Amino acid sequence: MAVTSESTTLWTGDLAGGAGTTTLDSSKAAELPVSWAARSQGVAGMTNPEELLGAAHSACFAMAFSNMLSEFGSPPQSLHVTAAVTFDPAEGITGSHLLVNAQVAGMSDSDFQSLASEAKTVCPVSRALVGIPITLEASLA
Repeated sequence: MAVTSESTTLWTGDLAGGAGTTTLDSSKAAELPVSWAARSQGVAGMTNPEELLGAAHSACFAMAFSNMLSEFGSPPQSLHVTAAVTFDPAEGITGSHLLVNAQVAGMSDSDFQSLASEAKTVCPVSRALVGIPITLEASLA
C-alpha cells in the first residue's frame, strides 16, 4: 500500500527578506520556521530544506540498514545516523554525507562495511538523491 505524506510551506515576502513556516501536515509533528538566511548562512532556531532533507535521509538509511543487518542475522542494538546535506547558494545541494555509528554484536567490520554501503545504495531517499554525491563513514562501536 502506497503512503503519501504531505508538508506545506507558507512564505511571505521576497527571498532575501521573507520568511515562512513549514508544517508537517501528515503527522502534525511540527511547524518549523524557515528563511533564506537560515538556508544560506545558518540561523539558530530556524530550519531549511537541506536540514529537512538530512532528516529524511538519516531516517531512511537507518531503516534500510537496520533491515539489512537483521536479514544478515545481526540485528543492530543501536544505530546513530547523521546525514549532513551541504548547500551552496551558487550551486545548490552539493552532497549528503552519512555518518553512522552502530552497535552490532558479533559482526566483522568487513561485513558491516559491505552492508552499510549496500544500504546507502538501496535506501529510497538515496535513490531519490541520485543527482548528488552521497558519501558514507560507518563505524562499529
